[in-house]
Amino acid sequence: MPGKVLEIYIAEQGARPVARLAVQVEANKGVVGDRYFNGEGTFSEKLTGNRKSEITFIAAEEIDRFNASQDEALGYGDVRRNVVTRGVALKELIGKEFTIGPAKFMGIEHCEPCAHLAATVNSKVLPHLLHTGLRAAILQSGEIAVGQEVIS
Repeated sequence: MPGKVLEIYIAEQGARPVARLAVQVEANKGVVGDRYFNGEGTFSEKLTGNRKSEITFIAAEEIDRFNASQDEALGYGDVRRNVVTRGVALKELIGKEFTIGPAKFMGIEHCEPCAHLAATVNSKVLPHLLHTGLRAAILQSGEIAVGQEVIS
């Protein structure tokens, strides 16, 4: 069974992530409505000129594993990634193209938890969620929605 989009989140600058059933993604730009789309994310200045902030993914299984091992109740949106997947080997998408609905992506690199995330959510995320996220470039615009398959 192919992996799927479980949840989608966007967050305006300084705001908590808000769940969406669907979002528009724009090639070479990002997730419409998200802080990085407008250049207002914590690391926007650092990421200017590259495509690392266009869209981020994390596997629900990794958050579930963290919660079980730490006796925590970290929500999927708490990790501030745009797309939460289930049944997708995100590590295997680095350097590869994949699609969700009409949108096409290129996996770029791991999206590691940062000190900002640790300070706003839980300091335990740094060592326990290493190598669990994915940064990707958006190659083809389109709408992505909860329940769609991630096809590589």
